[in-house]
Amino acid sequence: MGTWRAREVWWFGGAWGVAMTGTYVVDLREVDGTRTAVVGGKGARLAELSRIEGVHVPSGFCVTTDAYREIVVRVPSIDDFLDRLSRLDPDDRGTIRALSAEIRGAVENIAIPEDLAAAITGAVGRLGEGGVAVRSSATAEDLPTASFAGQQDTYLNVVGAAAVLRHVSRCWASLFTERAVTYRRRAGVDDRTVRMAVVVQRMVFPDAAGILFTADPVTGNRKVAAIEAGFGLGELMVSGRVGADTFQVRGGAVVGRAIALKDRTLEGVPDGGTEERTIAAGRQRTPALTDVQAVRLAQLGRRIEAHFGGPQDIEWCLVGDQFQMVQSRPITTLFPVPQVGDRATNRVFLSVGHQQMMTDAMKPLGFSLWQSTAMAPMHEAGGRLFVDVTRHVATRAGRAGLLEMAGRTDPLTRDALETILAREDFLPREPEPSPDDEEGPGKRSAPAQIETDPSLVEDLIARSETSIAALRRDIRDVSGPELFDFLLAAFGEHRRVLGDPLSMQAIMAGIEATWWLNDTLWELLGEKNAADTLTLSAPGNVTSEMGLALLDVADVIRPHPELVAFLRTADEGFLEALPKLPGGAEARDAIEAYLERYGMRCTGEIDITRPRWSERPTTLLPLILDNVRNFSPGAARERFERGRRAAEAKAAEVLAQVRALPDGERRAAEVKRMIDRVRTFIGYREYPKYGIICRSFVYKQALMREAERLVSAGVIAESTDVFYLTFAEFHQAVRANRVDPELIGRRKEAFRVHQSLPAPRVLTSDGEAIDGSYHRDDVPGDALVGLGVSAGTVEGRARVVLDLSEADLNPGDILVTAYTDPSWTPLFVAVNALVTEVGGPMTHGAVIAREYGLPAVVGVPEATRRIADGQRIRVHGQRGYVEILR
Repeated sequence: MGTWRAREVWWFGGAWGVAMTGTYVVDLREVDGTRTAVVGGKGARLAELSRIEGVHVPSGFCVTTDAYREIVVRVPSIDDFLDRLSRLDPDDRGTIRALSAEIRGAVENIAIPEDLAAAITGAVGRLGEGGVAVRSSATAEDLPTASFAGQQDTYLNVVGAAAVLRHVSRCWASLFTERAVTYRRRAGVDDRTVRMAVVVQRMVFPDAAGILFTADPVTGNRKVAAIEAGFGLGELMVSGRVGADTFQVRGGAVVGRAIALKDRTLEGVPDGGTEERTIAAGRQRTPALTDVQAVRLAQLGRRIEAHFGGPQDIEWCLVGDQFQMVQSRPITTLFPVPQVGDRATNRVFLSVGHQQMMTDAMKPLGFSLWQSTAMAPMHEAGGRLFVDVTRHVATRAGRAGLLEMAGRTDPLTRDALETILAREDFLPREPEPSPDDEEGPGKRSAPAQIETDPSLVEDLIARSETSIAALRRDIRDVSGPELFDFLLAAFGEHRRVLGDPLSMQAIMAGIEATWWLNDTLWELLGEKNAADTLTLSAPGNVTSEMGLALLDVADVIRPHPELVAFLRTADEGFLEALPKLPGGAEARDAIEAYLERYGMRCTGEIDITRPRWSERPTTLLPLILDNVRNFSPGAARERFERGRRAAEAKAAEVLAQVRALPDGERRAAEVKRMIDRVRTFIGYREYPKYGIICRSFVYKQALMREAERLVSAGVIAESTDVFYLTFAEFHQAVRANRVDPELIGRRKEAFRVHQSLPAPRVLTSDGEAIDGSYHRDDVPGDALVGLGVSAGTVEGRARVVLDLSEADLNPGDILVTAYTDPSWTPLFVAVNALVTEVGGPMTHGAVIAREYGLPAVVGVPEATRRIADGQRIRVHGQRGYVEILR
């Protein structure tokens, strides 16, 4: 069908080249799903749809990308156009709008060569009389990781050969619509790599039309098909100008429906084009589909889903009683499901990232190393890690323990779990185990009692540091495949130290003493969250010490204006240049000493692929300069002493109040014992994470030496390519001295997609992502609700900070961010309050906020979006909500 030789044009080395080859027109039946480069994403998918048994697709043909290239080569200054596009910021909408309109006009003004026009009009004639649909089909469209849905143009009921040619030109030009250019800029797709085909199909005039999602796009549930339906052509419904009926289908039955008012429809007219028509009043509330039809449509969707191997977004038309499919593309916004266990068993997964205060996507080397060193099995999905808690929620005792733990740490996780547990038919119910058999995250057996002795903490830290020193010493001369064998053994030592029973008892001693004090002093004195003050400036907290130590660094730099000015514009080599400036040698020594102690830390530190402060010390410069500007000399010591005195005063106050109660001396002795206990152990709560990150940095340094060897051998292009390999794949690459370059590329694209997906707190094997809700009526109606984790009420300017290196804080500011792991602690000294989207009472940010006396509300959904940078807000750290004042 219209197959003939033509000039092929391609972008090469900055110029358009020409060769003899190509096919301008192909029938859809002659195409398969592998020919995206020829017929674009839409054309390839339609061709695949037409091959599925029982699935009907309107007949048609494709004007191939060879034809598009024949036209584009004739566009004057196309090289300049594409160069200008490549330099545009996706947020520069005005420039994108103007340049894209200029390119579209240039493409539409190119006359279609006679031979190409003849091939297209001949193919139109073979479709028979009547109108056709002319539809754009770009090569970067309907991809597994980016749908590009709605980015190019479609024209319905085009009648006559001349009109078809005109609309084919418009489709070619629509590759450069403002929305398509912006989408590509944001998706990182080079305009030079994208070409446009055009699909021409016999026009279908349906009784009803709409969209079928084979997985619920709102909840992510893969077992629920969601249907939107309206009368006539679906464009009014898709554009939101007319309501749509909605159906949810599960297991062969409609389980939910909502019938909309449908007062208008879009229909074809004899001379071409479409027009809106009013639906008769008595029919406006009539369902566009019957339940039987909805179920049959969902069944067809499952057949299509099985063919393509994943959930689909399907456009359909109903003509008489036959469904015709006019598009199917992957749903790219669903969070992936962990692949684990018996797929016939419904499973529940808890997010590890919400406990570790790092909800960003991780690269494969990062999550695989965390899996290798974790104390419990962890499963990856979407670049995040999850723990399977199915077995624990299958028993009454397990459910109770898990909910208690979740309630203590994150009420939203508890609510999400309760949402699932309310579904009696979802989870299996197992026989109740004996107490000795029950285990897992829901069980909190009382740790063996240990003495409230500071030397015990000192001994635990000394043992950990001895182990880390041995790791540094022993790994130094190990390389090649032997390094990976060494690391596998080191991971065993890592887990041994992490799971040391005495260490776990020390951690729980501090946490449970905090809970006991809050519960008891509330009961006895009506004092809420008294431990917030009692833990101020607790000794031995390596994370809070890290924030104060950076104040000491600022003290060294502050007296030297020339040094301060230099650091404002310093680049990565600044440490070497410092000694040339007055006070620079002392500043370099202070910064290097800080890096020696804390340089293994960084934002998102559980992912070893993240650049550490030692690797990128400029990250610390904005924090140091803020400290120089905002604080006086000696601020670290003064701040710590102020907190210690406040804690001592609070202890004296509550003890005096308790002594005045009946049986007061006995009760006061017990309270005093728990105050001593929390002061002794709560600081140690932060040390095991510090030890983990110290070890991880040793692993990383050794692994990066191997990566550099692979670069030298020409196996990989750059050392960071190994971040997209799992630990096992990296091991194999070193053994074989070979890496599949396409694997690296696929992993980079997958990571880019994973970064765009929000991580759910709770995930089911059905794919349902649940984040939970607050159910509170004790806060103002317009307040942002969260969890109060550090008492106090503060009003100030919100500073929304998503990147630590871009912080610019002034005294009195309130830090608003997505999450805070230990690396954010240096910012805490410079702000008056903290608001985060993720967190719980015993997560790092909450612990440090209390030690610094910083009012804090965590777990505020979408705080960084709902609070604008610079707005004035009030943080209620005890009651757990945030007010936006102006």
